[in-house]
Amino acid sequence: MRQMRAGIIGVGFIGAVHVEALRRLGYVDVVALADTADAEKKAAALHVPAGYADYKKMIDLESLDAVHICTPNSMHFEMAMYAMERGVNVICEKPLSVTVEQAKILKEYALAHGIVTGVNFSLRFNPQIVQMKEMVKAGDAGSIYTVHGSYLQDWLYYDTDYSWRLEPELSGESRAFADIGSHWIDMVETIIGQKVTEVFADFETFHKTRKKPLKAIETYSGMALRPEDYQEVEIGTEDYCSVLFHFDGGAKGSCNISQVYAGRKNQTIISVAGSKCSLHWDSETANELWIGRRETYNQVIVKEPSILYPETKAVISYPGGHAEGFADTFKQNFLKIYQAIEDRDVKVRDFATFEAGYREMLLCQKVCESARTRQWVKIEEASSNS
Repeated sequence: MRQMRAGIIGVGFIGAVHVEALRRLGYVDVVALADTADAEKKAAALHVPAGYADYKKMIDLESLDAVHICTPNSMHFEMAMYAMERGVNVICEKPLSVTVEQAKILKEYALAHGIVTGVNFSLRFNPQIVQMKEMVKAGDAGSIYTVHGSYLQDWLYYDTDYSWRLEPELSGESRAFADIGSHWIDMVETIIGQKVTEVFADFETFHKTRKKPLKAIETYSGMALRPEDYQEVEIGTEDYCSVLFHFDGGAKGSCNISQVYAGRKNQTIISVAGSKCSLHWDSETANELWIGRRETYNQVIVKEPSILYPETKAVISYPGGHAEGFADTFKQNFLKIYQAIEDRDVKVRDFATFEAGYREMLLCQKVCESARTRQWVKIEEASSNS
């Protein structure tokens, strides 16, 4: 594998995770980052050679093999197009854009010009998610009846919690579903090998207004806000959603998504019920997979390479007994994307491309439509290339 050059746009929490994961690959040099605030200081802190205030200048000057977009959602479209028009491959945080129309333009441009693209639906590469997928594929679970679960967080639990994600002009029409529900349904479609055909959704915004700090949020760390420190702003995106799904293979599904669930920092649960057994995975015990049966003992299998499917072994970095988690899924996702950049003829592209990003935007749009109309809404056909 040749040594490749990567640049990062946006260096908040997720941008730094991208830098770390890329370095673990060994053949990708993070040569530059771009950020509108303190770019050179952030580059120095992460030991990245160059920092740019202007992402366009970084793309123009650094001869990048790929750029990683880790900015607020409203910036994704412009940045991805600028990079692709200059022949640079693009890895983008989800959601791909703020509208279906933008996502369609991005995926069609990439296909027409041979650009390798990725959307960071990295959680599909958790070893036990891959194991569930392979068990379903092999028929171990039988016919799939139902899939249900949740994605729960509490980082927006109080009305004093604030983020750009609360502002539709930056994040898009949906918040909770687009931000974390999209991860849940991406994993589910990956596991059961079926696509959503119809949705019924219910949204709720529990904090109709929130206290937006007038200074940087870090200023108020560990202290209560005073009235002069904030302004009350109306909130138009959902804190919570519940969604029912119909799948093209006959399965039924349901999920609860919340960013106001006290005590759950980032918990994902997926339960699959089949005609031979059921499968249950909880991200808080991510290295374990529970298998339930009717007439014999239930099992818990751990992340031990010697007992798992070959496809599962391929996404495991460490021996059994050594836990793997969030950051490791980034590494596995980027490994597959950069292999595709190096070898355009690679046969298996099981990472999420801009086609998958377009599909998730379409699902988000239909989920929002269902929540507004309080009716079942059908999903248009999308390409099967994910």
